Amino acid sequence: MLARLRERVDDVARRSPARLTLIVFASVIAIVTALLSLPIATASGETAPFADALFTATSAVCVTGLVTVDTAVYWSTFGQAVILIGIQIGGLGVMTLASILGLAVSRRIGLTQKLLAAAETKTTRLGEVGSLVRVVLVTIAVLESALFVVLLPKYLLLEHSLGTAIWHALFQSVSIFNNAGFIIEVGGLGQFVGDWWMNLPIIIGGFVGALGFPAILSIAGSWRRPRHWSLHAKLTLATSTILYVVGVVAIGALEWANPRSFGALPVGDRILAALLAGGTPRSSGFSTVDIGTMSEATWLVQDALMFVGGGSASTAGGIKVTTFAVMVLAILAEARGDPDIEAFGRRVAPTMLRLAIAVAFVGATLVGAGTLSLLILTDLHLDVILFEVISAFATCGLSTGITPHLPDSAKYVLAALMFTGRIGTMTLAAALALRDRRRVIRLPEERPTIG
Repeated sequence: MLARLRERVDDVARRSPARLTLIVFASVIAIVTALLSLPIATASGETAPFADALFTATSAVCVTGLVTVDTAVYWSTFGQAVILIGIQIGGLGVMTLASILGLAVSRRIGLTQKLLAAAETKTTRLGEVGSLVRVVLVTIAVLESALFVVLLPKYLLLEHSLGTAIWHALFQSVSIFNNAGFIIEVGGLGQFVGDWWMNLPIIIGGFVGALGFPAILSIAGSWRRPRHWSLHAKLTLATSTILYVVGVVAIGALEWANPRSFGALPVGDRILAALLAGGTPRSSGFSTVDIGTMSEATWLVQDALMFVGGGSASTAGGIKVTTFAVMVLAILAEARGDPDIEAFGRRVAPTMLRLAIAVAFVGATLVGAGTLSLLILTDLHLDVILFEVISAFATCGLSTGITPHLPDSAKYVLAALMFTGRIGTMTLAAALALRDRRRVIRLPEERPTIG
């Protein structure tokens, strides 16, 4: 029975990885939507509007964090538990499905690439999906447990009862690691703007969660020997670190004297707010300062960071840092006149550049289409709409505050963006890689004028 099920998963993952991903995520979203539509899911005991239930379910399963209603006030404990389960399943699903898709791709490429893939994933056969999932489960359990242990004393000090403190610490630890951005603390995170105990777990947990399972596995397996890390892990860690520093410096500098955001805070609180704001646009979407009070220049910086997102097979969204890194390396190689794209003593295959361009272009197209749709459906300005659309596509969750006030039609557009943003780039990359084919006859080469 188990062997037959394993063969079935192998077959579906190999023949139609996009279909597998679509079916799994759509089914989970439908179930969560149905549960949130029950009267017991709301604090008032009334049935939630379908648009809000669907939007919340999509945001939870796609680990985004955009909300149309206050999670802490609108939903009951049952509703919050449903959201928590949706976040956990969504976060786990992203990592495991992405790993399965990667293994499916490895079955279609050459022997050398298969050996490299086996070295990175610690597996040699697609039939070992079960073992891979167990490793993912253990990794998630360990990291979320660590966050829970750190946060529990903090919630107890906030004069919560033991049961409430455990619930809040559990919800927050799952939301942080899965980069979901949901909070159930009444009043939000604004009250913790200068609290290092609350902010550091968000900063560190979100950063680690955004690295992605392949990178975490490679680093953990040889954490004392960085030279043995995979190229993917090195690119992910290096690019994520650089983008984090750039985000902290840029947002901190732009908002330092803004009296509506950082300017009214003590110096220490400004530094902490900048440290949090520099990383969350690419991952978790948590914020201790109202995004709506920030300048348009800061929004533009956050737009760029959100669009890039986190690591491949991670709970973060965007086009992924490795996609961005490969394109930057290609630009540098072209500027130097190098025939190959190289990084950390390795040569990047030309097909990876084609794949990166395809993923980035599709992502930009989705953002453009979503922005145009909301401009038609609402009378809001381009800057706030673009911010909200990129946040939805990148499954980030930051918001200027317009989402709860959007018409239902616009909410459906953002829900569709969250869904396509979560599974789109992943399935596109796998689908394009699986379509790699050999041609006996190749046409003559010619160089068109570029630029």
